Amino acid sequence: MIIQIFFFFFAACAAGSALAMVTRKNPVACAMWLIASFFSVAAIYTLLGAYFIGIIQILVYAGAIMVLFLFVIMLLNLGNDYEPDIRGLGWKIAAGGASLLILAFLARAFTVDVPRNLGSVAGPEALATQQARYGVVGLIGIPLYNEYVVPLQATAILLLVAVVGAVVLAKRKV
Repeated sequence: MIIQIFFFFFAACAAGSALAMVTRKNPVACAMWLIASFFSVAAIYTLLGAYFIGIIQILVYAGAIMVLFLFVIMLLNLGNDYEPDIRGLGWKIAAGGASLLILAFLARAFTVDVPRNLGSVAGPEALATQQARYGVVGLIGIPLYNEYVVPLQATAILLLVAVVGAVVLAKRKV
């Protein structure tokens, strides 16, 4: 029961910080809210028993990548011009479409029986056998590239969109 309370607390924190990230006009504030969202997602991973992914989430995303983003934002001096953001009608329509897509993904996730991880279905002995056969990296990598290839590709597309957005922000002043 307490894990479910923490899960919904961190889920609300992740959603709230993500909403604050997309509504802030200052790029540094956006990056800070994104870091808060990354920490909330890492806490959710940890609560679900994916300790390795939770630690990687903090080390790679909240640590290395966001520090790089903050350096780029401060190097380009994007936060000092106080210009209005690019929030025209096209961006609002794109945000609405993205919101509908996220709602569709959430509806699918809550209506379809999600496959359980190997440790909860077959038990700790089967998990130890699989770990001895494939190793820790194979235990994560094989399901990642077989069963979860669509979320992996969606993440890759999301990162590509983030890179394109960073380039658009960087080219705005030139």
